[in-house]
Amino acid sequence: MVMADRPEVQTASGPVSVLAVTGLAESLLNGLARVPFQKPFSGPGGLLDNLGQTVTRQTIRSFMGYSMGLPIEEFRSVEKLLDDVCTLVLPPVVGLAGKVEIIEDEIGGVGGIWCRAKDSTDSYVEDSDEKKAIEGTVLYLHGGGYIGTTPMMYAAFAAALVRLSGCEIFIADYRMAPEFPFPAGILDAAEVYRGLLERGVDPHHLIVAGDSGGGGLATSLITHLRDHDLPKPAAMALFSPEIDLDLDQDSIVNNAQHDILPWSIPVAPYLRGVQPNDDRVSVVHGTPDPDWFPPTFVCWGGAEMFRDGIRQFVENLRAAGVPVSAMEERGMFHVFPILMPWAESSKRVLRELGELAKLYVVPDPQAAQTH
Repeated sequence: MVMADRPEVQTASGPVSVLAVTGLAESLLNGLARVPFQKPFSGPGGLLDNLGQTVTRQTIRSFMGYSMGLPIEEFRSVEKLLDDVCTLVLPPVVGLAGKVEIIEDEIGGVGGIWCRAKDSTDSYVEDSDEKKAIEGTVLYLHGGGYIGTTPMMYAAFAAALVRLSGCEIFIADYRMAPEFPFPAGILDAAEVYRGLLERGVDPHHLIVAGDSGGGGLATSLITHLRDHDLPKPAAMALFSPEIDLDLDQDSIVNNAQHDILPWSIPVAPYLRGVQPNDDRVSVVHGTPDPDWFPPTFVCWGGAEMFRDGIRQFVENLRAAGVPVSAMEERGMFHVFPILMPWAESSKRVLRELGELAKLYVVPDPQAAQTH
């Protein structure tokens, strides 16, 4: 169930939705027309990487700039349309090219999708002796600034993570703002986590992961687990996490011209009166402890707006004695491994993540049968 399908969420009429999508297409074309005037071949990588970075940056920036200006009911209608397109296109693509199966499920009352390697499932391997063991389970919290996107939009990236890690991945369809502000998303994530444990997933086989707002939500989940005496996961993986909602770091202004994010990042719809320096929403203001905070992998771009807050977060983890693997890629923008998986920077990140998955997660041959 995407946000537009929830009974509490309003959507626009058909004609208005068509006009909104038409406006989005015009905005994207306008953004692409600017690419030749932005030195598209200059940058930190090779010529093709630099061109891809310029095109991606301008496309996403145009998309975000336009969609953030829509009334919420039109925003949800456009989001629903994009999800429908992804639902039609991505499952057969990742199934054929990536050999990854996508299955809808509900855990702890929260919907979402499983991504599993076909050679690890009963659907494709009849002989249990030939079935590939699942190395671990990942609870993935998708990005979108706490307000947008859907699990299916992440199917291609999740499929890549499945292939490199050997894990199965559940992408949770948690509630988002402004219809459902803090703490709705954290409560949903906690219910999924608890549901996975009830299905027999050992926390030593469990990784919590997320990007952008989903990365911030992942860190909030760890604090929630501590407060409710639930076991910590084996590890956590974060991609450009939004973990400082104060937005007072120098990089918020200095990197605005280089990033894909809008220069005015919306956090008020999610906070709805909660102070942005509250460590339940901004873990950078908390004090992590290795007794309850898991080993953490973090990657981010050197040219992204959240850079300084993430750097401070990494320093806090190291000072507290929490094992951390941190990768800052020069010249890259927000969530670059998701938006530009072909770039050399992204390949380095994914290789490192694959090695860490093998280090921190103990193989669980019974994972597919358990849940």
